[in-house]
Amino acid sequence: MTEHQPLVFKFASEDWEFEAIHRLNYQTFVEEIPQHERSPSQRLVDKFHHENTYLICLCGRQLAGMLAVRGNRPFSLDQKLPNLDSYLPPGRRICEVRLLAIDKKFRGTRGGQILAGMLALLWQHGIEKGYDLAIISGTTRQRKLYQHLGFVPFGPLVGSGEAQFQPMYITLETFEVRAREFLRNAPARSFHPSAANFLPGPVAVRREVRRAFEQAPESHRSPVFMMDFQAARRCLCELTGAAHCQLMVGSGTLANDAVAAQLSLEGGRGLVLSNGEFGTRLVDHARRWGLAFESCEFEWGAALDLAEVRRRLERAPGFQWLWAVHCETSTGVLNDLEALKALAAEFGLKLCLDCISSLGTVPVNLQGVYLATGASGKGLRGYPGLCMVFHHHELAPAPDRLPRYLDLGYYASQHGVPFTFSSNLLHALHAAIRHVDWDRRFATVAELGAELRQRLREAGFRVLAAENVAAPAVVTVVLPPEQSSVELGQRMEENGFLLSYNSEYLRKRNWIQIALMGECTREKMLALVNVLKRVAGRQPVRAEATAATV
Repeated sequence: MTEHQPLVFKFASEDWEFEAIHRLNYQTFVEEIPQHERSPSQRLVDKFHHENTYLICLCGRQLAGMLAVRGNRPFSLDQKLPNLDSYLPPGRRICEVRLLAIDKKFRGTRGGQILAGMLALLWQHGIEKGYDLAIISGTTRQRKLYQHLGFVPFGPLVGSGEAQFQPMYITLETFEVRAREFLRNAPARSFHPSAANFLPGPVAVRREVRRAFEQAPESHRSPVFMMDFQAARRCLCELTGAAHCQLMVGSGTLANDAVAAQLSLEGGRGLVLSNGEFGTRLVDHARRWGLAFESCEFEWGAALDLAEVRRRLERAPGFQWLWAVHCETSTGVLNDLEALKALAAEFGLKLCLDCISSLGTVPVNLQGVYLATGASGKGLRGYPGLCMVFHHHELAPAPDRLPRYLDLGYYASQHGVPFTFSSNLLHALHAAIRHVDWDRRFATVAELGAELRQRLREAGFRVLAAENVAAPAVVTVVLPPEQSSVELGQRMEENGFLLSYNSEYLRKRNWIQIALMGECTREKMLALVNVLKRVAGRQPVRAEATAATV
């Protein structure tokens, strides 16, 4: 029966789950461990119930196991041990873990699975909330288990009679080392914690975006799909000030190819600016399309030198278009959009922009921009797989000049949907961008990015971009030659954080990247910095991390 039903690990949220928690609490801490008085109701509501976060294991509609986490002081142990902090390592963000219990029916062959799953969920919760020290009152009956997991006993026993408990603590770094093998042996992927996502893509998405993506696929010719499609395009135009937006199934690279295709119709000579990997890719787009152009390249990590661009334009008049990257993802540099627009207007140039990493992370006003590209899977916080080209002018099809899939005029003539389109990706994108307070979003990203860069510099890391040109949503960190970016990235992944380090241009330069493009909180960001400092050796691992004995 229960041996064949799957185990589900989650945070308690339903009324019936809380009722089951109260009953398991009574069974464990009244009937089994006589810590509280018996009650005819056979339920025990914890005194901190309304502040607890419950991590639970379900087997069907049965509660198989639980534990509670709480970060608010005073803790339960504060009331039992005066001067609690004097026993603990200083400078930590503390949580208290209580009410660890597994129903007797599940303690046989599945007990280890249940404990492993709840510990994995605890690890994930600790990383997300930024906790790096946990305290418990461990029953003396399970003292060896706790010490095996790395808990360090401190202070005198608390409680009385048959209900005696040993205060213990565990640091995040100790938990990772001691519990990793235990968690690795868990029999299913669901027992492992999900990593905190600091990638530039794919990014962490909101629950409503996931729900929208999981809808049953729809025909791209259905009225419901077309309503959502046009609504998403309106949202994108309102966000950017563009008159039109063509959506395509593909990555941002496809959108930039579509821009190159349009430029091939324009004739005339262009100037492509580059100060990083993605500017270099624009040069490659222009070369592959056989465009008449020159490139103007600048140091990686510096902003575009628009004074030098001006001199170039003055020395060699006759350019018709200018192509550049707004947010250079590779270096974490935000190029000056308004200055680019002003320069293009002064010289009568058609300005084209790669806004793939800026869209949704900073204000992007495309008034005065001829063509601009974006993508669904970065700052817009949708799933990767859709890209977009913004424009103000009317586009005509070019059937004799361009491939069908890259002919933006053909898209425009077909109301934006000339070919099969993923309804799942479309609904997810629309869910990601509608009802967003963009001013608040931009302010939050800017604040998080500024604090992240400051804390990294204070910890001794070299941030590539100067503060006055730094992009808020992506930070490139230059590592010393003796420290491998790949090894550091892998260790961070083992510790529950996904950073960007595997791209060829990052590996070649020994750089890592931290992106704030998806769903992110200050707590997660601070936890990331703390773990990065420890993993990179920027702060010593404390002696107590190895003090526990088996």
